[in-house]
Amino acid sequence: MSLYIGLMSGTSLDSVDAVAVDICTERCTLIAADSYPLPAATRQQILQLTQPGHNEIEQMGLLDLELGNIFASATNQLIAEHQFDRADILAIGSHGQTIRHRPDTDSPGFTLQIGDPNTIAERTGITTVADFRRRDMAAGGQGAPLVPAFHQALFQHKTQPRLLVNIGGMSNITVLPAGNQHSVMGYDTGPGNVLLDSWIQYNLDKSYDRDGAWAASGHICQPLLENLLALPFFQQPPPKSTGREQFNLEWLQQQLAMLSKQPSAEDIQATLLEYTAATLSDAIKKHADWQHYHIYLCGGGAHNSALKQRITALLTPAKVDTTASLDVDPDWVEAIAFGWLAYRTLAGMSGNLSAVTGASGERILGGIYPA
Repeated sequence: MSLYIGLMSGTSLDSVDAVAVDICTERCTLIAADSYPLPAATRQQILQLTQPGHNEIEQMGLLDLELGNIFASATNQLIAEHQFDRADILAIGSHGQTIRHRPDTDSPGFTLQIGDPNTIAERTGITTVADFRRRDMAAGGQGAPLVPAFHQALFQHKTQPRLLVNIGGMSNITVLPAGNQHSVMGYDTGPGNVLLDSWIQYNLDKSYDRDGAWAASGHICQPLLENLLALPFFQQPPPKSTGREQFNLEWLQQQLAMLSKQPSAEDIQATLLEYTAATLSDAIKKHADWQHYHIYLCGGGAHNSALKQRITALLTPAKVDTTASLDVDPDWVEAIAFGWLAYRTLAGMSGNLSAVTGASGERILGGIYPA
């Protein structure tokens, strides 16, 4: 076996996903997967660093080391629980934790992921590949999304047009026309779970809305929805990416303050669910022949049954499934992607799609931290 470990901690900030993947040329086989919850205090520290604040350099330095240790522990637990021989593991691909993503600024854009790869390599004894996004940005790209290259390698079909929808903290899509001769498109469409999770945490002290049950108990507030949809981001053409810098609780509360009448908490949750579904479906409908694409959901949002039902309704007559129907568990797609990106880096192959990120060309991504 040629084993690679992929580590993913996304904008949902709920856990570290760790997978072991056997990669032979372009074939990826998931061997093992586990999720390790982030400590509540660590999650709060990450949230503080996603927005400008006090003493950021000191906080970032300490959190960088803490997350490096957390990622290393997740790797070591995965190895122990599944009794892997470390000699069989060629590399770890660590996405890191994004604390700031500013692709569109008046000055050159930047992105920053922490979770010290030196610590990961030292504590695991395994070569670690990390910092995947900044090389794409150095080449003029957005640094995101990167997973469309993996989606193309794993999911593109010779005769069936497919569209991958990842619903994590943010949502992004990958358009895969039938046949490798066609170009692939992909970009962030807006919020995924980030506002839904933030609002239920603020009101009910729950980390997420299981099956969208709380949202289903409310009614859509049309004035709020219209305000949220008026954000200029949705009119921008791709390439584009976004993050918590735009979609966060403080911004939502600013939108609420503009309303003449305040909706109930559950009506706001219902509106946020519609917001995620509507922005996703609106983006998909901008692509020609979208009705003929088979749409596959992945990420944590794929388990929100109310959200999935709403997306399905908005995208009728297109068929909507999860990647489970392609024999890939929707929970692990992104973590697998970063194991695959580590494989590509060590093989001297590019990991980005310039048509997706806007970079001036394909680039080998990431820094290599030897065991």
